[in-house]
Amino acid sequence: MKYTASKLRGANYSKFLLMFIVIVAGCDPVKEKENRDEKQWYKGNLHTHSYWSDGDEFPEMIMDWYKSNDYQFVALSDHNILAEGEKWVVLSKDSIYQSAFDKYLDQFGPEWVEYTKEAGQIQVKLKTFEEYRTRFEENGKFLIIQSEEITDSFEGRPLHMNATNIQELIEPQGGISVIDVLQNNIDAVLLQRDQSGVPILPHINHPNFGYAIGLTDMIAIRGERFFEVYNGHPAVHNSGDSTHISTEEMWDLINISYLRDGKPLMYGLATDDSHHYHTKGSKWSNAGRGWIMVQADSLDPTSLIEAMESGNFYSTTGVTLNKVKFDGKKLSIDVNPEAGVDYVISFIGCRKGQSEPVEFEAIEGPSGSFELTEDILFVRCKITSTKFQDNPIENLVYEMAWTQPVLSM
Repeated sequence: MKYTASKLRGANYSKFLLMFIVIVAGCDPVKEKENRDEKQWYKGNLHTHSYWSDGDEFPEMIMDWYKSNDYQFVALSDHNILAEGEKWVVLSKDSIYQSAFDKYLDQFGPEWVEYTKEAGQIQVKLKTFEEYRTRFEENGKFLIIQSEEITDSFEGRPLHMNATNIQELIEPQGGISVIDVLQNNIDAVLLQRDQSGVPILPHINHPNFGYAIGLTDMIAIRGERFFEVYNGHPAVHNSGDSTHISTEEMWDLINISYLRDGKPLMYGLATDDSHHYHTKGSKWSNAGRGWIMVQADSLDPTSLIEAMESGNFYSTTGVTLNKVKFDGKKLSIDVNPEAGVDYVISFIGCRKGQSEPVEFEAIEGPSGSFELTEDILFVRCKITSTKFQDNPIENLVYEMAWTQPVLSM
């Protein structure tokens, strides 16, 4: 079935907007935050590519890497395709990929790997989502979530959006402007969510990739609550440049506008956007650069998405937090400190009636708290360490973490 944006106009959109407002406004912040302490933290990546599109590795090898590196969930999000049906990949004759195939064959065996080899050319049949998930999923320990990177464009600008826990393929919807394309794809995801009754999470990918999605575009869209504040691909320009703002500054400006217009808060994700699994370095899109930590009841798509929609997660490039607590007035952070590493906890937000974000306070050390006064619109926390990332991109060389913004109650 092809989902079209026009089907979500009128009543359906109003339904989703009302649902989002209820989620934000209808929670008891004290009870909600106290309940967090009874939940578990789950580590996951929501942006991953394989041979099913433009990645350079088999899904099984990718899942094995994430599982072996202590992730509890991964969403394989290839471009405009789901891992279903029959697809064969012709392997490059480069020794790197030939060697990688040998490792794949050795690890999974000829009973699992279906391939042909003629005149030195190897073709391999890719395993589907339903096939490879059975090799890795463990109840409560490791989960694979079906996803798609809906890959669209307008006048050459790359406009990409992930749909996590997608049930059926969604074709790129197109449109007559950047905003129209983004909105049409958001609407299509929310339509599938509405019709299937399954929680599906759309999020805007790497807005500074090709500087395709500007602040005004992000402010204009409706029904979207997530975007990538950090993406581990070396070409996405998280930090911006002399004429473009960073994604982190964009995040605050989006929320200042959203709250003024009565929209729910935008939440920020850190993702790998991994494509390259055999060559490591700042020029390559490698695994392990950015992830989210979700505090949820259980390791299943519904619990994870519900927790994320409640803001019960943080994003990180390496810093681990023991506690993120908000009681309706005070935001408290405890870092899980590493020996020899220093930390700065910055509380960033905006005052009511203002139009620019500010740093309210910066605390040196592994723990800190900030009390919201009545004049504060929202606050979030950024934790910066003195530990270098193992494999950084851009000028983002230190391990960091970002909590989600909270409102004064």
